[in-house]
Amino acid sequence: MDTSKIDLTEVLKTHFGFDTFKGDQEAIIRNVLAGNDTFVLMPTGGGKSLCYQLPSLIMEGMAIVISPLIALMKNQVDAIRNYSEEDGIAHFLNSSLNKSAIDQVKADVLSGKTKLLYVAPESLTKEDNVEFLRSVKISFYAIDEAHCISEWGHDFRPEYRKIRPIINEICKAPIIALTATATHKVRDDIKKNLGIANAAEFCSSFNRPNLYYEVRPKTKNVNHDIVRFIKSQPGKSGIIYCLSRKTVEELAEVLKANDISAAAYHAGMDSAVRSQTQDDFIMERIDVIVATIAFGMGIDKPDVRYVIHYDIPKSLEGYYQETGRGGRDGGEGRCIAYYSNKDLHKLEKFLEGKPIAEQDIGKQLLQETTAYCESSVCRRKLLLHYFGETYEEENCGNCDNCLNPKKQVEAKELLCTLLETIIAVKENFKTDYIINIILGKETSEIIAHQHDELETFGTGAGDEEKTWNAVIRQAMISGFIEKDVETYGLLKITAAGKKYLKSPKSFKVVEDRDFEEEENDEAPMRGGGTVVVDPALFSMLKDLRKKVSKQHDLPPYVIFQDPSLEAMATTYPITIDELKNIPGVGEGKAKRYGQEFVDLIRRHVEENEIERPEDIRVRTVAKKSQMKVSIIQSIDRKVALDDIAVAKGIEFEELLDEVESIVYSGTKLDIDYFLEEVLDDDKVDDIYDYFSESETDDLDEAIEELGDDYSEEEIRLVRIKFISEAGN
Repeated sequence: MDTSKIDLTEVLKTHFGFDTFKGDQEAIIRNVLAGNDTFVLMPTGGGKSLCYQLPSLIMEGMAIVISPLIALMKNQVDAIRNYSEEDGIAHFLNSSLNKSAIDQVKADVLSGKTKLLYVAPESLTKEDNVEFLRSVKISFYAIDEAHCISEWGHDFRPEYRKIRPIINEICKAPIIALTATATHKVRDDIKKNLGIANAAEFCSSFNRPNLYYEVRPKTKNVNHDIVRFIKSQPGKSGIIYCLSRKTVEELAEVLKANDISAAAYHAGMDSAVRSQTQDDFIMERIDVIVATIAFGMGIDKPDVRYVIHYDIPKSLEGYYQETGRGGRDGGEGRCIAYYSNKDLHKLEKFLEGKPIAEQDIGKQLLQETTAYCESSVCRRKLLLHYFGETYEEENCGNCDNCLNPKKQVEAKELLCTLLETIIAVKENFKTDYIINIILGKETSEIIAHQHDELETFGTGAGDEEKTWNAVIRQAMISGFIEKDVETYGLLKITAAGKKYLKSPKSFKVVEDRDFEEEENDEAPMRGGGTVVVDPALFSMLKDLRKKVSKQHDLPPYVIFQDPSLEAMATTYPITIDELKNIPGVGEGKAKRYGQEFVDLIRRHVEENEIERPEDIRVRTVAKKSQMKVSIIQSIDRKVALDDIAVAKGIEFEELLDEVESIVYSGTKLDIDYFLEEVLDDDKVDDIYDYFSESETDDLDEAIEELGDDYSEEEIRLVRIKFISEAGN
């Protein structure tokens, strides 16, 4: 059959109802029809699936589509069947089918009705399936989500490595590999593993101009921030990604408690519930899905208006693919990621215990994500650079960094120092090591290599580490240096970098954001500036707190902490019930100290004719409360705090966070039984006296003031005792 003369536009119109192809679709389809191996890199929403669906309908035999997700297969098969009069035209073969369903699939395949068979890689390796497929004419193999092949990809699956040997067993036929995200390293890995080194490559631009990118610091008020954001987007569809199933479930409950139509989705749920949730989202019976990254692959919903990352992703590829599920119709798509150093340390901890090579890959991918989050450079420019694409514009006008640009500083001398240092160490070291030399840090590795004797050693100590990180990142974007991926990120100088050193000229950088500072700033709402603290009311509340603290002979922070006052001056609670929902207040404090505060707020609202925000109560949910109630009961039974942490499956530090939250909200707890076991009386007295006389409960100040004799844990424990006894 001569496929070269086929009018593809007519076939497209007949089968799919479209008048024209998008981007490279037609060229890709012609290459497949010609029987050639094909590699397709096309961002989410670009129309990848059409590249194998359409040729499968034209060519003799049946195409096998290897795909990682069962939910994706069902969606794709349903979609193809919608375009055809014959249900048997497309099938899937996976573990979700019973024997009679499998028999039906095989009967349709053998009759020649089936043109597309979707198979999970695990099903493909089953002996009876291999035997069956040998008896069928295969037109070509399509490997969807091909990045799963590479250990450098964001969703590596070992079973994908076995695809080529199985293809050889069934029968050889052309291969089309498709992915939405892949760096050069991942692309090479895919082609090498599939044995298609000479495949024609079709790479579309990674730029999605309609997507707005923003990174916000992840403070304790993150749930509050998310609820407010969703309430400001009524009726719009959104996806929130979390790393753990526990967080998915808890956050979904918070949203539902705040009258947001939301549902949880993760791989641990019953498959029928997952399918129902997916259908509900597509059919707009719910607005928001809270999910682990298992959700969304192949979900063809064009009008997802926002994608929120509750936790930072493990790689920029994963982040790009997940954000790519927003605004696929070319309309609005807001991509907001919450970033905290604490989350970064957690992800690094997860890598411990894995093979060294895997740790190195994981750490490098995490470094790239951190660089994206902390940088003040245009986010679009950074993302595209990561995928090997140059974005020429200086300001994209559609990310937080471009809409709120930071001042540029001259860094010509810094860049020269950086380049000289990389050359001096023979391009054999990574970012952290280079920065340590420039800052003059005498690490054991630097001394062992005698790099403390280099001319540039310590010459950059006058600038902060984040400045040097910014210089390195922006030197990479400018093409003066590059990271050698093969050697896990050694810094190398490019020809342009060598040329720059010979005749340096002005080089400006913008410094990275300091997220540690921003995380500690507990203002109840950030980013976008739609909700701000009422400064006049905040000042009046501070004065009232001072007055109440004098009456009770207590430091002001024991009454209410600053973040609680800021929340009051933002949301204007005018009843005790509303006050109870302010972070850090709770029932005990609301009853004990609250009346004067709500009276003051009510007067201020009336006198200034203030329109209070309707959604002032971000309600917490029972699950969180259950944890707190259970901790209170365990402490009442005098269970050791470290045993409580083990029983709850949380770190001791996380338990202290919970206990602090309980006592700061006004509940009295007696932890003397535990302090007697772990601390000398003298230590307890010293720390207790410090907090009695201090104007602040700030932990860093306490650590500095009390000195090295007291650990952070000890200070936190006694602070809990003090707040509980003095304030509650």
